[in-house]
Amino acid sequence: MKRISEEMLKKLEEVDNELNLYRTIFDIIYNLIVVVDHNGLIRMMNQRYCDFLKINKKDAIGVHVTKVIENTRMHLVIKTGKEEVGDVQEIMGNKMIADRFPIVHDGKVIGAVGTVIFKDLAELDMYVKRVSKMEKEIEFFKKELKKALGNDDTFETVIGNSEEILKAVSLAKRVSDTKSSVLILGESGTGKGLFANAIHNASPRSEYPLIKVNCAAIPAELLESELFGYESGAFTGAQKGGKPGKFELAHKSTIFLDEIGDMPLNMQAKLLKVIQEKEIERIGGVRGKDIDIRIIAATNQNLEEMVKNKTFREDLYYRLNVIKLVVPSLRSRKEDVPLLVEYIIKKLSKEMDRFVTEITPAAMECLQEYDWPGNIRELENVIERAFNLMDKEAKIELKHLPPSLLQKNRDRSLSNTLSLRHIIEEVEKNAIEKHLKETMGNKYQTSQRLGISRTSLYEKINRYQIKV
Repeated sequence: MKRISEEMLKKLEEVDNELNLYRTIFDIIYNLIVVVDHNGLIRMMNQRYCDFLKINKKDAIGVHVTKVIENTRMHLVIKTGKEEVGDVQEIMGNKMIADRFPIVHDGKVIGAVGTVIFKDLAELDMYVKRVSKMEKEIEFFKKELKKALGNDDTFETVIGNSEEILKAVSLAKRVSDTKSSVLILGESGTGKGLFANAIHNASPRSEYPLIKVNCAAIPAELLESELFGYESGAFTGAQKGGKPGKFELAHKSTIFLDEIGDMPLNMQAKLLKVIQEKEIERIGGVRGKDIDIRIIAATNQNLEEMVKNKTFREDLYYRLNVIKLVVPSLRSRKEDVPLLVEYIIKKLSKEMDRFVTEITPAAMECLQEYDWPGNIRELENVIERAFNLMDKEAKIELKHLPPSLLQKNRDRSLSNTLSLRHIIEEVEKNAIEKHLKETMGNKYQTSQRLGISRTSLYEKINRYQIKV
């Protein structure tokens, strides 16, 4: 009997030690925690919560939660049996982020547990910034890795659901895994380079870097050495040991010849020879080198017209034009503007460390009405300009758009102008925000200034989702 008692005592001691361990963990855990029973009486509260409220734990246990914690909803969670996550609760002047969960046993709510994750919104902002910083660092290293291997654009990077863009993507995907030359046509700023990157990254050659050459950016006298490379001593100033050209670097990969329409006629002849013989020879060299390359060319010029005018070789045109891919202009797929704007806003928010969430309907309608002669590149510039003009607003508004763009929209026919309703709403919203700011949020004074009733003011604040 004595032996059994000793075993029971030992067991009780182990249980007591374990309970003490749980109590210690409960007290030192960073979050503020409170547990109430089915009557809303506090049964447990960790030391951090007591310290924050500046109360003695013994004085809180057994007291109704509403008498201890300001603006609590724990007693309501017991009644409804529904959890509340991420709720903003003000305690002692601090706006805190609280979670509340019912405790259910045998189908009945027997209590609730509440936790405070962030003791104020500034703390939440600090965590968000830390996570954002880590995400940026990860993105940076990803980009650097992609730069070493090639470009990271894929067909998922092509934004749009219009028939024109979907046709272009479908064709590009179908020809990605072939060796055929691709000629990409389209206006400046439509994303021809993006398509070239996506085709290469979807091809069997993607393990090698895409080699890019902007034919318009390289002076004619340097283009040959840039494309073919040179041997040591080939000309005055030639690098010792020679230098490989872009064609050599693109062996087993893809070479992207952007602005091919600006290539001089003498270089067109040499490019044709490379395509036909699959061999290159460095300047000053005496021996040719076999190469295995795929050519993707792009231009915003009318090559057929240039062929007629003898400024572009007909035989080269047909060699390049095996697969013709036309990238549509932005004005021909205006239904894609909202998707593009959303994508650009997210991208710039990360790059510029700005908290911009959306764009007002009036501003979006203005962007959709515009013809975009500069295409997506111009759209990106307009959104970036808006970011730079914004103060603390989370939305892009009409006032952030370029005056020239607004004026062009005003000059259009009535059927294409912004709706009067959107203009009125934008003006009304700005006026309410202005007067609320000037009256320090006093709704009575604001309604008096605007000449409307307080009921109307409340309705408009809710309709426009104005933060007071």
